[in-house]
Amino acid sequence: MRNATYGTALTLMIGWLLWIGKPVLLPVLAAVISVYILLTAAQSMRHLPILGRLPAWVQRTVILLGFTFIVIMLFILVINNLAQVAAALPRYEANLEILISRIANILGIEGEPTWENVRSVTLDQVDFRSWIAPALLSLRAFGVTLFLVVLYASFLTAERGAMARKVVMALGGEEAGARAISLLTRINERIGQYLFVKTVLNVILGALSFVILLVLGIEFALFWAVLIAFLNYIPYIGSMIGVIFPVLLSLAQFGSLGMAGAAMVSLTAAQLFVGAYLEPRMMGRAFNLSPFIVLLALAFWSTLWGLPGALLAVPLTSSLVLLLAEIKPVRPIAILLSANGKV
Repeated sequence: MRNATYGTALTLMIGWLLWIGKPVLLPVLAAVISVYILLTAAQSMRHLPILGRLPAWVQRTVILLGFTFIVIMLFILVINNLAQVAAALPRYEANLEILISRIANILGIEGEPTWENVRSVTLDQVDFRSWIAPALLSLRAFGVTLFLVVLYASFLTAERGAMARKVVMALGGEEAGARAISLLTRINERIGQYLFVKTVLNVILGALSFVILLVLGIEFALFWAVLIAFLNYIPYIGSMIGVIFPVLLSLAQFGSLGMAGAAMVSLTAAQLFVGAYLEPRMMGRAFNLSPFIVLLALAFWSTLWGLPGALLAVPLTSSLVLLLAEIKPVRPIAILLSANGKV
C-alpha cells in the first residue's frame, strides 16, 4: 500500500512538473530529437563523394546550418501563407456560394440557401475577433520555440565531442567509462536511425503530396505539403488531419465536389503508399511499439503539451523504449511496451 501511494505521488509530481515546465522542456526535447536526426544525417554524408572527405566537425556544421535555414524558411512560409489565405477568403466565399446553390438545386431544396444564409447560422455565430490575440501570441510563441530549438541544438552538437571524455571522468575509470560509452553508442545509433528514417519518410510523403497538389492546381501546395509531412509524426490521426485541410481548401477554391474527391483519393493513396509499403521496409525493428502504447502516449503528451506534444509523442516514446531495451535491468519493460516483444 505504501509503495502504491509513493508511486502514485511520484507519477502525479512528474506530470505536474512536465505541465509546468512546458516552456523549458518542449524546446529542449525538440532540440535533442533534432540533434539525433542531424548527427545521423552528418554520418550519412560520409558516403558522398566530396562532403564525405570533410572533417566530422565540418559535416556537423554544414548539417546544422542547413537545419537553421530550413527552420527559418518554415517560419517565413507559415507567415506568408497565412496572409495569402486571408487575402483569398472573399474568392473562396463566392465559390462556396455557387457550390451550395448547385447542391440545393440537385436536392430540390426550395429557397436555394445561399452562402450568406449558411454562414449566418454557422461561422457568424463564432467570435473570430476574440481568437486574433491568442492566435498572434501562439504564432509568436511558435517563433520563439523554433529559435530556442536551433539554439539548443547548436550547443548540444558543439558539446558532443567532449561528451565521451566527460563520461569517463564522471565514472572514475577507463573501464567503466568504456562500458557506458558503448551503451550510449548503441542507444544513440538506434534512436538516431529511427528518427532519421522517420524524417526521411515524412519528407518523401511531403514531396509526393506536393506533386499531387501541384498537379491538381490546389493553392498553397508547398504549405500543405509541409503540414502533411509534420503531421505524419502523429500516429493514426495525423495522416487524416493532414489530408482534411487541403481537401477542404480544394472545395473552397474550386467549388467542386469532384475536385475535392480527387484530392482526397490521391492524397490518401500517397499516405497509404508511405505508411503501408515504405515505412515497414525502411523502419525495420526501430519502430516496434504496441498500438495501445502509441495511443496512450499520444493521449498523454497531447494532453500535457497540445499539438507539439502530439508531434513528439511517438519519437519520445520510441526513444524511451530503445533506451530501456539497451539497459538489462529494465529490458522487460521495453519488451512489454513493444509490439511483438522483439527489441
